[in-house]
Amino acid sequence: MIGNYNYGTGRRKSSVARVFIKKGSGKIIINNKIATKYFSRKTGLMILLQPLKVIDCLKFFDIKVNVLGGGESGQAGAIRHGISRALVDYNKNYKIKLSKLGFLTRDSRRVERKKVGLHKARKAKQFSKR
Repeated sequence: MIGNYNYGTGRRKSSVARVFIKKGSGKIIINNKIATKYFSRKTGLMILLQPLKVIDCLKFFDIKVNVLGGGESGQAGAIRHGISRALVDYNKNYKIKLSKLGFLTRDSRRVERKKVGLHKARKAKQFSKR
C-alpha cells in the first residue's frame, strides 16, 4: 500500500504498467487520459476490465495507470495484470478467483526474432523444384 492507494505492477510483451487503485466511483485514468479515449479498440478496454468483472466491483475502485512500451494489446494485458495484483494487495481473498483464471500469471510470450535467410521468423522463400 502506497499512501491511500494499493499498488500492482503488470507486464506483458514489452509493456510495463504501474497500477494504483483506491476506493472510489469507477474512474479509470491511463497516462492522464480516460480509458475509453486511451484505447482505440474496445478489446483493450474489455481486457483490462476482466479482473474487476470477476470480483464484481466495476464501480467500486478508482484506477490510475502509468503504462510504458509496447503496443495496444501488450499494454492492455499489462494493465490487466497490474489491476489483478493491486486487487490482491487490497484484499488477499481475491487471489483465489484471480489466479484460477490466470490473471496473476505473467504472460511471458514475446515476438519471435527474425532468422537469417527467411522473410519473417518462420516464413521461408517459396521452394521451386525447377
